[in-house]
Amino acid sequence: MWAQKPANSAPELLPQLPPPIELVRSSVANEVAASGRNNVPHMFRARKQTPHGSQTRLYVETREAMAGMTIAYDDRPLTPEQMRGEEARLQNLVANPEQLQRKHTQEKDDADRTLRIVKALPDAFLYTYDGTENSTPGVGNDGDRLVRLKFRPNPGYSPPSRVEQVLAGMTGFVMVDATSRRIATIDGTLFKDVGFGWGILGHLDKGGHFLVEQAALRDGSWEITSMHLRFTGRILLVKGINITSDEVFSDFRPVPADLSFAKGVEMLAAEAAKRADDRKSETVVTNKNSH
Repeated sequence: MWAQKPANSAPELLPQLPPPIELVRSSVANEVAASGRNNVPHMFRARKQTPHGSQTRLYVETREAMAGMTIAYDDRPLTPEQMRGEEARLQNLVANPEQLQRKHTQEKDDADRTLRIVKALPDAFLYTYDGTENSTPGVGNDGDRLVRLKFRPNPGYSPPSRVEQVLAGMTGFVMVDATSRRIATIDGTLFKDVGFGWGILGHLDKGGHFLVEQAALRDGSWEITSMHLRFTGRILLVKGINITSDEVFSDFRPVPADLSFAKGVEMLAAEAAKRADDRKSETVVTNKNSH
């Protein structure tokens, strides 16, 4: 399990804050408002670690869909043959508008489900203040004070759909940027088995855990910087679920706001080639220094 940063009591800050639920409601309102704006799109790198190994990918946000290219497995660069396969897969998307549209629709559906969970946070839980800590250095909000709020299920909450059902069995904490009123961390653990689809489609086991962190970038926009998942369960009471992954997102760089998917693919290919050239140069320098 990943390490958690200790929370510090901060009497000089907490008395100045509104009641916990008001801070949560205003922060959630800001998250919802940000999701509806045309935010700055980025190119970034993602490294995902699972029990089967790691995968490193480059992503670029475009107006049509997210374009992604794998550049390494287990921190080893792709072979030329593997890279050609990645390029062919992306070109196939460029050449098939219907397939690209399906990808766009799937991404929108995923984003909508996430937004529904975020919107439910003020009503689904009861909150108490639990101290403060400083934000993680190296992103865009270095040293900003984050307020920690513990949460537990609200017994009066009735999930409006199966999307929100998982919240009824969860406890944990959120970290809120006290200045910008944005959510920096959500950490939740299932304290009981939770059914989804009213117990017909399946369930998640007690002990399931997730941690999602986001931060302000230098350009003022907010992006997810890490995601850690530990879940087991069953779908249709037959197929097992076992999700264990740690994913870190980094190297965020802004790209043109109206970037097409085709242009995004070109940018990924150029960035992958640049990284390959940089590795060759580093190898040459290392070999020279070794003699």
